[in-house]
Amino acid sequence: MLVAGCPGGGGGGSVSNSTVSTTANQPAILTYHNDNARTGQNLQESVLTPANVNAVQFGKLFSLPVDGYIYAQPLYMADLNIGGQPHNVVFVATEHDSVFAFDADTSGAAPLWHASFINPAAGVTTIDSIADTGCSDLVPEIGITGTPVIDPAAGRLYVVAKTKENGVSVQRIHALDITTGVEALAPVEIQATVKGSGDGSDANGNVSFDPLQENQRAALLMSKGVLYVAFASHCDSNPYHGWVLAYDASTLNLVSAFNATPNGGMGGIWQSGGGPAADASGDVYVITGNGTFDADTGGSDFGDSFLKLTSGTSTLSDYFTPYNQAALAAADTDLGSGGPLLLPDQAVGLPHLMVSAGKEGTIYVLNRESMGQFQAGSDSQIVQSLPGALGSLFSTPAYFANTIYFGAANDTLKAYMLNSGQLALSAQSSTTFGFPGVTPVISANGVNDAIVWVLQTDQYASNGPAVLHAYSAADVSVELYNSSQKPARDNPGPAIKFTVPTVVNGKVFVGTQNQLAVFGLLP
Repeated sequence: MLVAGCPGGGGGGSVSNSTVSTTANQPAILTYHNDNARTGQNLQESVLTPANVNAVQFGKLFSLPVDGYIYAQPLYMADLNIGGQPHNVVFVATEHDSVFAFDADTSGAAPLWHASFINPAAGVTTIDSIADTGCSDLVPEIGITGTPVIDPAAGRLYVVAKTKENGVSVQRIHALDITTGVEALAPVEIQATVKGSGDGSDANGNVSFDPLQENQRAALLMSKGVLYVAFASHCDSNPYHGWVLAYDASTLNLVSAFNATPNGGMGGIWQSGGGPAADASGDVYVITGNGTFDADTGGSDFGDSFLKLTSGTSTLSDYFTPYNQAALAAADTDLGSGGPLLLPDQAVGLPHLMVSAGKEGTIYVLNRESMGQFQAGSDSQIVQSLPGALGSLFSTPAYFANTIYFGAANDTLKAYMLNSGQLALSAQSSTTFGFPGVTPVISANGVNDAIVWVLQTDQYASNGPAVLHAYSAADVSVELYNSSQKPARDNPGPAIKFTVPTVVNGKVFVGTQNQLAVFGLLP
């Protein structure tokens, strides 16, 4: 969520209160993929350009050590007053249940503040991946996975921490003061119950949120004063469901709860770390994975579906499910491995479009005002589908200047031109990325000097290095830079799957297993 200058961003003007002083022309990355539409674009980058992002002028400046894996995208605020001094601040959340605030421009500096949600002496620890969940998807521990979100007007960073407290798994929402790291509101334990007869239901026909089984991988969303938190599972370990919980951000009171499969099972909202998206009216969009689907026969279960939830609630208002949903579920080719991208209003044709793909690699272009629901035999009711266009998508696509960028697994970085609601492949990189592919982000100065950045993490399983790549947004077959060109200088650190670089104010921030690497123009 850029404070200004980005379609779908956080609005303009000046924001101030007792803890925060920031103005519209100051860059900020306040949410996953930079804005609530999840475009991935930062249109306020005036320092980094295609002319200076190369191995001679650009590279790793320094690294900041942390205490655990950084799955969450780093967030950023410029000129934030902490301790009586202005700082450009990068916020980092780790699987060790920590949030750090660092001066983004200073090598070797201690954190400006550090908040920890564990207390081993009191029996409060992180979750042990294998011993507690039997799942090696997140290793070696589970703490904070979903990217936090910042509300600059309130001066709060919202984050979900998963802990084990004297043997019991707990998930809580914390609202931290962004200048001190202290709790601005009393933390709230995540609890929810809906009516249903699905997996894990009780004898009274209730399905309750299970804090051990549910995996808070998806990024948090803040829209119109409501905080949305979505869930899936660890390694498809049943019973679990896809949940979307809506909270009043000013009080952390639960507003509503949505369960994607209340009378069935699964239907998790992973999105490979991508967040729920929100449009200008505040309606929310998520994509579910494999699970029960019976909405076509009047049921209330929505596995492998795009879902639209009414603003301020978790009430379902529309959906789209591919015609071959049963085949997707049978082959474990989840639709919800990719995250939703909401396109800016289109001047020609249908104005409100949404794009994504899943493990099968079919690109779907949907009309957000009439998503298509389910049609047996084909998906001809939607705006466009491109079967087999991609490898398996485990990321969120990005948008810039009528171009959509995809980084699927075992595939190249691909750019698709958008014309009257139809996509056509225009360019692709020479590099093929292994699993899990890459999540592209865009930096540009308005419409100029656009760069596509991706973080290659396919060596994560062997603790190999992450590789930062930069491509010309005008033609992604042109690579400007990658960190393996100068490995001794520019190695970011050991890779983590699904991680996303943050590009802002002349810096690129890269999360790894043990440090935050900071890239920029070399001195």
